[in-house]
Amino acid sequence: MNTQRRLHLLRALALATGMPLLSGRGLAAADPSLEPSAVEPLRLGGESLLLPSAVLGETRRINVYLPQPYQQQEGLHLPLLLMPDGGMAEDFPHVAGLLQVGVANGTVRPHILVGIENTQRRRDLTPPSADARDRAIAPQIGGSAAFRRFLAEELLPLLHTRYRCTAERAIIGESLAGLFVLETMLQAPQLFGTGIAIDPSLWWNREQLLKDLPAQAAGLAGHRLFIASADKDGNTAPIRRFVAGLRRLRPQGLDWHYQPMAGEGHATVYHPAALLAMRRLLKPANS
Repeated sequence: MNTQRRLHLLRALALATGMPLLSGRGLAAADPSLEPSAVEPLRLGGESLLLPSAVLGETRRINVYLPQPYQQQEGLHLPLLLMPDGGMAEDFPHVAGLLQVGVANGTVRPHILVGIENTQRRRDLTPPSADARDRAIAPQIGGSAAFRRFLAEELLPLLHTRYRCTAERAIIGESLAGLFVLETMLQAPQLFGTGIAIDPSLWWNREQLLKDLPAQAAGLAGHRLFIASADKDGNTAPIRRFVAGLRRLRPQGLDWHYQPMAGEGHATVYHPAALLAMRRLLKPANS
């Protein structure tokens, strides 16, 4: 492996693990005798935007990771990969790291990664619920339709104007964000051609999404879907029932995969499942 490629992979690993990677001059940065000019910041590559939303009535922070091929090849257009839970203190750096490593080793196609930082997560990612237990988890719930409008009417148009995007779009999420991914794929299939739902909270509203599946599954035609479940927590049973429904209904032209994650719990499943999903659904065309 040449030096440039090794450095690229080391930077990607540092990003994925959250560990700092210092340049040659910065290896002794802890030494207080160093001159300020001897320490350089490590930058992710991309930008962070503040987007005022009329739909949501608030300003949202949007983090955008632009992979090296995008930055190096003028005129290159790339697909979008959107993620809720996309703050820098949430899952954005880790998913960006997986994407960066995958692009570097040739197992994942370059994508523009767009992370939406949360303000009221349980409001934005859930549909309404009649279940008292669901209604007790936050002061506001049931705002997923408005959040989808924000994506469709404000965020996606901005992204397609500001960046060199293809028409291809994917969305990835875990837990309540995984529930939002599946609900969006079923109720607004025109927004995303690919959905990655990791340990989705399908218990929400007494498994209403499962009940709606027969009437909405036809909209998945021609789409791609990856569903993963942990095996140590309470999401597994409704996920398996949803998967059984897909097998029974067989939506025409749906390319989908279900991946049980043995040994993983709800708190640990996201990153190993995201890696598998990216390698399966976002892989290069010739692999």
